[in-house]
Parts: sequence; structure tokens; C-alpha cells
Amino acid sequence: MTGTGWQPVRKTRTFEDVLAQVERRIAEDGLTAGDRLPAERQLAEQLGVSRSSVREAMRVLETLGVVSSQVGRGPDAGAVLVSKPDAALTDLLRLHLGLASLEPREVIDTRLMIERWTAARAALTRPDVSVLAEAIAGMDRAASPEEFVEHDTAFHCALAEASGNRLIAAFMRSLRDSLRRYAVEAVVRLGDTSGLQTDHRRILRAVLEGDPDEATEAVTAHLARAYPDLCGE
Repeated sequence: MTGTGWQPVRKTRTFEDVLAQVERRIAEDGLTAGDRLPAERQLAEQLGVSRSSVREAMRVLETLGVVSSQVGRGPDAGAVLVSKPDAALTDLLRLHLGLASLEPREVIDTRLMIERWTAARAALTRPDVSVLAEAIAGMDRAASPEEFVEHDTAFHCALAEASGNRLIAAFMRSLRDSLRRYAVEAVVRLGDTSGLQTDHRRILRAVLEGDPDEATEAVTAHLARAYPDLCGE
């Protein structure tokens, strides 16, 4: 695959844009099963996004059975195309649209159930927490509710990734669009995000200290703070 057809993606919602670009290039370049995509670093440079955005997109495509990750250098680097992404990405879009019709309580209850488990699991596995720390720093710098929520979403998706369960992580990523609207509304309603940041740091500390019970309690308290009318203990 040559780099001539790649276009820099927008700086917001880069995850979705990377997926769209990869799908477009697979179709336009006529790639078939067994063909190799560019290496992660090369894709990031061609798309003008961070390697973490490319990595997240590749993980979703791998979970959906579109690509198979390969470890290697030079010509052996990059994921291998397993199948066309059309059907898998259509199913993902259908899930997004279906979630949009759910009641807020249903979405938040599902999020609480998932995040209590992922926080406890992450504390047990003691993962690399650099992405969680970066997201907290991004929220500290945020100049608007929308920007705060972008980093907040990154934090909670990274927490799901830290659990080590790829299916749960993919499901949390698929929930992100439905969660975004409620999250922005919560930030606007609260006005002061210092309490949310205290919660984020408590969650991070529990994961660092390997305390699953504290991690579970921290996530529960955090969501109850953000959605007091929807989320009960």
C-alpha cells in the first residue's frame, strides 16, 4: 500500500477517522486477504495522528476479525488483512445507532456494570497506566466541556483496555458515542470538574496499588457523582 492516497484526519474523534481512512484505502487500493497494511508508525505519520489513535483503531479491527496483528520489523511490520471491513464496520455502526435509542438509565447502568469489572481487573493485572495518566493531564488542561470529555472518554476506554479483555474494551469503545452526550451534559451541569478529577486520580491510584476493591468503589463513586439521578450504588 502506498502512502499517496492517505489524507490527514481531523484532530477530533481521531479514532473514528482512522477507521474510516483505513477502510477507504483498503477499498481503493484493492487489498485482499493476506495483504499487509503499513506499520503503525508509518500509518500515524501518513494520517497526521498519534500512534495511540492508530493502535486503538487496529485493535478494534483485530477484534472484529478484519486484520491480524503481526510482530516484526521492516517489511514484516504492520497488520495483515484477514477480511474486508465492510460487514464488520457496518455491524459496529449499527450498534452505535442502536445504542442511540436506549434510555439514559440503560446506558449508564451498562457502563457501571462494565467499569466496575474493568477497574477491578486492571488493579489485579497491574498494567502500564501511562495512558490513564496522560488522559488525566489532558483533562487538567481542557478549555471546554467537550475537550474535557474527549480526554475523559480516553481515560475510561484505557481503563477497559487495561483489563486485558479485548471484547470488553471493544464494547466500551462502541459505547463512546452514546456516552459522549451524557458526559458533556454532566460536565456542564457540575460546572466544577475538580471532583471528577479527584475521582480519576483515586481510580488511577487504586490500579497502581493493585487494590481491586478500592478500584471498584472509586469507579462507583465517580459515576454516582457524574450521574446522581441515574446511577445508584
